[in-house]
Amino acid sequence: MAVFLGVPLAIYLVFVISPFAQAVYYSMTSWGGFSNSMPFVGLDNYVKLFHDDIFLIAIRNNIILVIFLPIITIILSLILATLVTVGGSSRGQIKGLKGSGFYRVISFFPYVIPAVVIGVIWAQIYDPSSGLLNGILTHLGFDGVKSFPWLGDSRTAMAASMAVIVWGFVGFYMILFIAAIKGIPAETFEAARIDGAGRFRTATTITIPLIRDTIQTAYVYMGILALDAFVYMSVLNSTGGPANSTLVMSQKLFSTAFSKSQFGLACAMGVVLAAITLIFSALVFLVNRLTGGSKDVSA
Repeated sequence: MAVFLGVPLAIYLVFVISPFAQAVYYSMTSWGGFSNSMPFVGLDNYVKLFHDDIFLIAIRNNIILVIFLPIITIILSLILATLVTVGGSSRGQIKGLKGSGFYRVISFFPYVIPAVVIGVIWAQIYDPSSGLLNGILTHLGFDGVKSFPWLGDSRTAMAASMAVIVWGFVGFYMILFIAAIKGIPAETFEAARIDGAGRFRTATTITIPLIRDTIQTAYVYMGILALDAFVYMSVLNSTGGPANSTLVMSQKLFSTAFSKSQFGLACAMGVVLAAITLIFSALVFLVNRLTGGSKDVSA
C-alpha cells in the first residue's frame, strides 16, 4: 500500500508541487533568469504588478474571456449535442436529426487541428485586404467592411479572437455532452414526450439538469483555457492587439521573461495567474453547489 500511494505522491510532489513552490520563491526575487544571482525583494514584484496598467489590462481581458468564452462555447455545444441526440423526429424512437453522424464529424474536425494552425487560418480569413470574411460580406452587400481589419480594430479584436477559440472547441464539448446525454435512459425522454414536453422544455428540464456535473466540468476546463489562451492570442495578435485589447496575462508573462529578462517579475505574474485560476475553479464549484448542483436529480 505504501508503495502504491508513496510513489505517485512522491512524483506529484517532485514534478507538480516543487516547481510551483520554486516559482513562488522566484517571484520574490529580482532574478534575471540567466545568472545565479537572485536578490530577494519580498513582495515588491507583486506591488509592481498591480501598479502596471498594461498588466491590469491583461487581467481585464482574461476576465472577459473567462466570463464569455465558456458560456458561448457550452451553449452552442449543448444545442448541437441535443440536436444530434434527441432533436430528431417527434414520432417513433428517440433519435437525433437526420445525418447526425455527419454533423458530429464536421463539428469535431476543428478540434483535431493544432491551435497554431487554427490561428494562422483565421488570421488569413480576417485579413483586411484579401480575407475570406470581408470577401463574403462584401459579396452580400456589406460594402462598409470591404477592408475592415477585424483583428486590427480595438472594437472587434477581442470578439474576433473569441470566435476563433469557440470555433476550435465547440466540437469537442459537443462530443462530451453527447456522451453525457447518451447516459440518460431513453425512457426518460419518452416519458417527457408522452407528457407533451417539446424539444426546448425537454432540453431545459431534463437534459441540462441530468448532465449538470458534465457542464460544470466543461465550464472549469474552458475557463482554465480562457485564463491561458496564449497560443491563440499570440498567433492572432502577437503584440496584444490594438491598444492591448487582446493582451492576456500569459502573453505579458512571456514577454516579461524572455524579452525583458525579468524572470522574477514573470514568476509573480505566473503566481497571480495560478491564484486566479484556483479562485475561478472554486467559484464554479461553489456556485454549482449553492444552486443545487449536489442534489440527485435522477430520481
